[in-house]
Amino acid sequence: MRAGLAGLLLVGLGGAALAQDNAPPVRYEVSFPNAVHHEAQITVRFEAVEGPLEVRMARSSPGRYAIHEFAKNVYAVTAVNGAGAALEVSRDDPFSWNVERHDGVVELTYTLYADRADGTYSQIDLTHAHLNAPATWMWARGFETRPVEISFEPADPGWRVATQLQPTDDPYRFEAPDLQYFMDSPVELSDFEMHTWTVEEADGAYEIRLALHHSGGEADGARFAQMAQAVVAEQIELWGDIPDFDYGTYTFLADYLAHVDGDGMEHRNSTVLTSSRSLAEADFSQLGTLSHEFIHAWNVERLRPAELEPFDFTRANATPSLWFAEGFTSYYGPLTIKRAGESSVEDYAQSLGRTLNYVLNRPGRRFSGPAGMSLRAPFVDAATSIDPTNNANTFVSYYPYGAVIGLALDLTLRRDFEGVTLDDYMRLLWAEHGVTETAYTQGDLQAGLAALTGDAAFADTFFDRHVEHADLPDFAPLLEQAGLILRRSAPDAAHAGWSLEDGDAGVVIAENTLIGSAAYEAGLDRGDVILAIDGEPVADAEAVTAMIDAAAPGDTLTIRARRRDGEQEMTLTLGADPALELVTLEAAGGTPSEAQIGLRRAWLGE
Repeated sequence: MRAGLAGLLLVGLGGAALAQDNAPPVRYEVSFPNAVHHEAQITVRFEAVEGPLEVRMARSSPGRYAIHEFAKNVYAVTAVNGAGAALEVSRDDPFSWNVERHDGVVELTYTLYADRADGTYSQIDLTHAHLNAPATWMWARGFETRPVEISFEPADPGWRVATQLQPTDDPYRFEAPDLQYFMDSPVELSDFEMHTWTVEEADGAYEIRLALHHSGGEADGARFAQMAQAVVAEQIELWGDIPDFDYGTYTFLADYLAHVDGDGMEHRNSTVLTSSRSLAEADFSQLGTLSHEFIHAWNVERLRPAELEPFDFTRANATPSLWFAEGFTSYYGPLTIKRAGESSVEDYAQSLGRTLNYVLNRPGRRFSGPAGMSLRAPFVDAATSIDPTNNANTFVSYYPYGAVIGLALDLTLRRDFEGVTLDDYMRLLWAEHGVTETAYTQGDLQAGLAALTGDAAFADTFFDRHVEHADLPDFAPLLEQAGLILRRSAPDAAHAGWSLEDGDAGVVIAENTLIGSAAYEAGLDRGDVILAIDGEPVADAEAVTAMIDAAAPGDTLTIRARRRDGEQEMTLTLGADPALELVTLEAAGGTPSEAQIGLRRAWLGE
């Protein structure tokens, strides 16, 4: 979201007519008289209104790409005019409220129910008010460029406010330059633990703030803040520049409590971090989400896809460039943790191996490359539906898919272009599109690679094969350059390709069988009940797994199963377990060369 960006949704939206010059701000007042039942009472005042006023709840949220219908948790909507007289409020769709007649002032009051703390929704209880803006605030058509003022009345006198909104002399009152910035600004009210440090560059200094609402002790918070500081410094080193954080601050809003849901969500000058596990319980693994989200301060928040600029709160927002926006961010998240010294080479290899295993063994790659998978975001990005999908066979998440594209490009550049790395590519794009906040197209990304390498044919081929289409390079020789071995983790193990669970009817195939697997080729699918193997009745899922473990690749088993068309007998020809792992050459019993060690250090850090 751009601070000061005017004209959100102005094209074709109409709305109340008004003069914007010196127009009074939109004012919000927020209290929590029924926090024990997860409710907030919110009043929003619009002045200098000319004509009918249409007030809406958003249907989507920055950083999310699907529809979420936030209006479902808004009720008890009333309105008064400037003299306090009641106004008639009407509705003609599920998302908006209309006030036809007024005296130039409309003050609406509504109740919000909120009980999910993550990056998309809001949660209100006696421990905190965790507020994602689109899930919380009504807004009016035609008022998008008005400044905003908001005041909070906390449910507990010990609550403070953490947010990227502009502070005032009153610790419970904040401002925003326009609706875009306001709706991009999450808020945490609680008795949080605050850790701060300063990052500096030639043009000035910024304060990084970690507002930590968690169930652990102060020592855990201090340790996590120290780890975060190391990662933040490493990422600034990666980009070679600090974003111009508005109002001089960047804020991590971290909730690590049993009653919140795990998530991370980037915003222009802040990010939401949530986990149901404490720092100690998770062994501080929340650092991975923090690392990913802070990279977004560059990649997505300022280095931004054209299709998301400006963000439209009335529909799903999609772009074919999520493989870069989210995928390359996923590549650099664990990499900068390693470079910061907060993980080992072995830990990094294990994590990267899991990513490679997912992408290389995912059948969905036969249907689309990373750009095509990016456009499926509205169907998968926390989207909800009640009909089953075949995503296990048709979809590859653009997060890991893009991460392995980043890996491929990084190691290819290091091999084929002396002194050139993916870090250089990111800095080039940052200079051209991030610093200037000039939104990019996928063509711009391709042109940037051509400019970096001086080889347009290489850039054209890379994007055609690995971005538009689903071809992937042979990762084994690329990784071997750094003394890392990509191999089968259990090459002699048999593999059926099903996921089993014990059900009331017996041993049930719980998920879609994967294209190409033994179970798929045998005609078995989700919901089928395994009755017997080689004539022997099966007792439970554990027993079936034991029978598969005792077999070898290539063995055939006779499966009797109950399907929708009745009991059937079929032949299951077991395959070899396709699972992959990535290990250091040392762990595999070898000794890396000086060249391998040198590349590993240049890539992963000392």
